Amino acid sequence: MPADGAEGEWRPALARSVVLRHDAVRGADLLLMPERAVRLSATGGSVLRLCDGRRTVADIIAALGESFPDAPLADDVPEFLDRVRAEGWLR
Repeated sequence: MPADGAEGEWRPALARSVVLRHDAVRGADLLLMPERAVRLSATGGSVLRLCDGRRTVADIIAALGESFPDAPLADDVPEFLDRVRAEGWLR
């Protein structure tokens, strides 16, 4: 859970050392970091593209609901964001 204790108020953004890029050759989104690259699933890339520091977690879930109406986003998105944050890729 975010440090402020209010998950719905957290406005996730990529860490300063992390860049999200689409690799056309691989047909996948990549997180690029110094000396490391992580290939994301299509869903993971969709989530992280919305992490701009302006949207709350609730805003991200709502935006994704339009593209993934049958997915359990209310549980999956916060869990994914917490894992990515634990890796140090989000602030």
